[in-house]
Amino acid sequence: MKIREIRQEEARELLELLNRLDSETDFMLLEPGERPEGVQAIEKKIEAIKKAKNKNLFVAEEKGQLVGFLEAVGGDFKKNHYTLYIVIGVLNAFSGRGIGKNLFTQMEKWAREKGMHRLELTVMTNNKNAVKLYEKMGFSIEGLRKQCLRVGDSWGDEFYMGKIL
Repeated sequence: MKIREIRQEEARELLELLNRLDSETDFMLLEPGERPEGVQAIEKKIEAIKKAKNKNLFVAEEKGQLVGFLEAVGGDFKKNHYTLYIVIGVLNAFSGRGIGKNLFTQMEKWAREKGMHRLELTVMTNNKNAVKLYEKMGFSIEGLRKQCLRVGDSWGDEFYMGKIL
């Protein structure tokens, strides 16, 4: 398993990974068919990430296949430049292997090198494995967003979690 920064030429592979994640879990925000980006949009996104000092996208690769990602997005203004919003996803077939932990470890090393101050994310309260991972990585629950997501025929709650570096 290799954890590294995304490469510009991997837009198609990243889009395929995101679409697979949308299809195999209810824990990602987008549902199948909702992702508006095509390959060109992903190429532009990767290019913008590469140019920014406070944005990065890490991938987990196994045998030449992308199996997970972690995106860290810093704010675009002076006041929120040093706060990173985190989005992470790992294919079900590869969960439980430490990939999420390794993605967080690599991202946090980069974030500290860049002088970032705060990490934050949201997670569905019923995603017990993710909440456990985030707490293990030093995140704390800072708030609860009640019935903020419609999943199937029911409403779901979300934790707001943060970590000061």
